[in-house]
This record gives sequence, structure tokens and C-alpha cells, in this order.
Amino acid sequence: MRIKTYLKPITLLLFLLTFMSYGQEGHSEDHLLEGSKADKETEMKEYILHHLKDSYDFGLYSYDTDNGETKHVGFPLPVILWDGGLKVFMSSKFHHGEEVAEVGGDYYKVYHSKIYKVDGPDGTINLDEHHHATNAKPLDFSITKNVALIFMVFVILFFMFKGMAQSYKKNNNLPMGIGRILEPIVLYVRDEIAIPNIGEKHYKKYMSYLLTVFFFVWIVNLFGLTPIGMNVTNNIAVTLCLALITYIITTFSGNKNYWKHIFWMPGVPVPMKIILAPIELLGTFIKPFALMIRLYANITAGHIVLMSIIGMMFIFNNWIGSSLSFVLAFVLAILELLVAVLQAYIFTVLSALYFGMAVEEHHDEAH
Repeated sequence: MRIKTYLKPITLLLFLLTFMSYGQEGHSEDHLLEGSKADKETEMKEYILHHLKDSYDFGLYSYDTDNGETKHVGFPLPVILWDGGLKVFMSSKFHHGEEVAEVGGDYYKVYHSKIYKVDGPDGTINLDEHHHATNAKPLDFSITKNVALIFMVFVILFFMFKGMAQSYKKNNNLPMGIGRILEPIVLYVRDEIAIPNIGEKHYKKYMSYLLTVFFFVWIVNLFGLTPIGMNVTNNIAVTLCLALITYIITTFSGNKNYWKHIFWMPGVPVPMKIILAPIELLGTFIKPFALMIRLYANITAGHIVLMSIIGMMFIFNNWIGSSLSFVLAFVLAILELLVAVLQAYIFTVLSALYFGMAVEEHHDEAH
């Protein structure tokens, strides 16, 4: 079977249209080396939250100079706002959330990871009795760090599989280079995930999506393990988008037997049909919801635990406790590499399972 049949560029562009931006202020891990234990714990919590959040700039790392000034190393990203017209500028105007940006006579400030419109260069944020900002908030379509990573992964996947497809043409349908690594994975997704769950008759039309979502989740999970904090799948908006696409494909793939077994189950007494129909319908929404939460919760929990163990090295501040924390963090980091591919596998398997349920040819038999 030709592998290049499945190497069609689809669905990734849909992922790029659904993510709103969440900014953050920079923090330096160097602060963890100073102050009391309580200060270290507070700073550690702030740094973990900093690592998990999205941001309006692509920060690589930060450090403190001898005079106490924090220096950030990275590059800005485009900020795209709609506020009575299109406002486009670079995030460097915010100076990592510390300054007010002036654009076309209007002023904007980052407050609690959101961009608000302020009255002047003083950047006053008005709060209500619940300490929520009451300033106007423009529509935000900015290219944040997570969105930039999604574009990067899109480019990586495009050229990776484009090169693989071309190698088949040049080498009489035999893979070369990276294709030799990708071909066993593609065959595994086909033979161990798609065919068993969907069936020989219908699996081909879903292979492109299954391969896309598998490699997309796997690669962004691996990027999330890097120190620069590009955590895409611990953003619930991303996992919601992925689950929503699976739900839409499942819904529009459902044949009459699929819907019949939801609304009017054969072989079941009529009173039970009336009772079970709403439950079965609710189940169609619960399945993608479980997909969303499973991926989001597992990735987020893994990052929090790993960062917490790393922070314990600064809390203990002695060679025994710090050494043990380092060893535990190292082992957990290796385990996170397994979790990265495992979550991609689980998401792909469950998606294939839902597709198979939608296209399965049922018989009128009692449940």
C-alpha cells in the first residue's frame, strides 16, 4: 500500500484559527536563589505559572544584572488588535508587560495576561469591587508564543512529509532519509489504530486526519518539555479545538444506524428507549469533552510536577536534598518523553474509535 496516499496536507490550518492570546510578565529564576524559604516558595509558584502561561513575546530566558535589573533574552511577536480599526504592532512596546503601548493615539496595557485599553500613558487599570478590570478590552488576534509554535509545527510537518512523499517518487516507492523513520510510524497508525477501530472499508478517508493529529500532538508535547516553556497542549483552547474537530468529523460521518442506536435503540423496550435516548445523545458530547480534558490535564499536571521538583532544589538548598530532587526530576523528565507520545497515541486511538462507531454497519440486535 502506498504510504504517500495518506500524506495529504489537511486540518492543521484549522488549528491555527482558534487560539486567543494570553500574555504574561517575565520572571527570573535567579530570584529563587535569594531570600527566605517563604520567599523562595512564592517565587517558585510564580515561576511555574510563568512557565505554563502563554505570552506575547518569545522569551528564551532571563537573568538579573549586578545592579538588580532583569534582562530578557528573546524576540517580540506581532500584536493584532481590533479597536475601532485594525491595530498592529510588536509586543516589544509592552516591554514584557512593564510599559504602556501607544498606537495611533490609543494606549494599551497588559494586565493579568490580557490587553486592556487605558486612558493615557500612566496605564491606570480601573477595578470593580471584585478586583476585576473594568477597562475596555479590544478584540485580540495576536500571534502569541503558542500560536507561533503551532505555525512552526505546521511548517515542520509540511516539509517533513513533503520530503517523504518526494522520496517515494524518486526512489520507486521506497522511502529515503527521514522517510525510513516515518514509514514504520505511518504503518503503525494504519495497521494498529485505523484499521482495527474503523475497519478496512472506511479507514482510508480518516488516515490523513489521524496522522496529522498524532504527529501534531506528539511534536508539540516534545516542544513543551523544552526550558523555554512552549506549552501548547496545556492550553485548554488548543485541546478544545482538537476535540471539536474530532466531534465534527464523527458527527458528519455518522450513518443512519449510528443515529438509530442513539435515538431509538433496536431491541430495547419503548419506555427504556425514551429514557436512554437523552443519555446516549449526551454521550456524544461527553466523548470529545473527555478527549479535551484528558490531554489538557495530563500535560499540565506533568509540567507542574516536574517544575515543582526542580524548584525543590532551591528550597532545600543543600547537597542531599538538591541532589535527590535533581535525580527525581531527571527520571520524571525521561518519563515525560514517554507521556508525550502516549498522549498522542491515546488521542489518536480514541478519535479512530469514535469514527469507527459512527460508520459501523450495525445490525438490529438487542443491546
